[in-house]
Amino acid sequence: MSELRLIARHAGTVLAGQLAVMAFGVTDTLVAGRHSPEALAALAVGSAVYISVYVGLMGVLQALLPVWAELEGAGRPLQVGRSVRQSLYLCAVASVLGIGLLVQPEALLRWTGVPDELRADVTQYLQVLALALPPALLFRVYSTLNQALHLPRLVTWLQLAGLALKVPLSMWWAWGGAGVAAQGATGCAWATLAVNGAMAALAVLMLSRQTVYHPYRLWQKPEPPDWQQLGQFLRLGLPAGLSILVEVTSFTLMALFIARLGTTAAASHQIAANLTAVLYMVPLSISIATSARASYWLGARQPARARQAIRTGLLLAMGLATLCSAAVWLGHAGLPRLYTQQAEVANQAAPLLVWVALYHLFDAAQTLCVFVLRCYRVTVVTLVVYSTLLWGAGLGGGYWLAYRGLAAWAPWARPDAFWAGSTVALAAVAAIFMPLLWRAVHRPMVPAP
Repeated sequence: MSELRLIARHAGTVLAGQLAVMAFGVTDTLVAGRHSPEALAALAVGSAVYISVYVGLMGVLQALLPVWAELEGAGRPLQVGRSVRQSLYLCAVASVLGIGLLVQPEALLRWTGVPDELRADVTQYLQVLALALPPALLFRVYSTLNQALHLPRLVTWLQLAGLALKVPLSMWWAWGGAGVAAQGATGCAWATLAVNGAMAALAVLMLSRQTVYHPYRLWQKPEPPDWQQLGQFLRLGLPAGLSILVEVTSFTLMALFIARLGTTAAASHQIAANLTAVLYMVPLSISIATSARASYWLGARQPARARQAIRTGLLLAMGLATLCSAAVWLGHAGLPRLYTQQAEVANQAAPLLVWVALYHLFDAAQTLCVFVLRCYRVTVVTLVVYSTLLWGAGLGGGYWLAYRGLAAWAPWARPDAFWAGSTVALAAVAAIFMPLLWRAVHRPMVPAP
């Protein structure tokens, strides 16, 4: 089978699972909104806090994909199993750290100015999600392992089954009924806990029963912590996790800054942000598939085949990104009306979608680059670039344009200022990552251990 077909099939399977996971959040938003405005507000604040904690910790574990794919390519299944067992120590530490951040959110809620009347509901919501974090991170280990072994279908089936369970549970526990009191946003959190626990349990069951995992001897007695290997995990995973955190928080903070411009501005930005998040799933899925293939060939000591996989993934990502961007560009006037019936919001969102079309092109390029750079253990420089450009030039530049103006230009007090700043920053990120990737893929391979 050609690299194009392998990457496309892998990416398509991952995409289906990623969209199912996105639907978890959509479900909670619709359910909480039907319950009460207060529940929706508590969900919005609480989920922003939880996502910021989760994605940073999840990124540390997701970064192990090239490690396991390389071992698979090198034909060392027993080393894959040992490495997975060592990763459980990292997962446990991440869980404890995340729980500590989620169970005591009062200081953060005060610092961000969350209204007093919401703090109790948000705190209760986050305390339930603190219990849901360990199974979520454990499932992330399972997901990363399957992606590294080119077995994404098993993950996707579990994610789709999780969505089928999530919808009725969120409705039942948030709205109440059949002897259960209505709990609003906290009911959505309990549903997330139940679904995460079920998915993690099924993942463990599949690891123990499916014959495809038998060569890796995953169920051997756990070795003591290998501090050298755990240190290698952290050198790869910590910058990767922080990079994801920078990327997510730059988006979160943009929403907070735009909220100062009023309800219409915030609503129009939400439309653009939601569409951007959906579009992002396409290059994300291709990047995961491409990095798995590239690492496999690097482990097999075939750098030319790795370069071929990277070229194929890059062409596929940019080709689909061009089609998606063109569709958004051409439909920018009508797409907002799929989200809202308020003409003022739709009219303000329409020009934002022009920026979304450009943003997506650069986003696809840099996403593919950053995932593949991890295969070559290039992580710290990407974190520095992200921090400088996404936080500095993108978020800071957008704030300056919106509220201070630039030289002789008056302040551009519209969401467009933030989207313009972020698009320019992302273009610069892609322009830096491309030559970094070229240099990484053409440097000589180190001798095999």
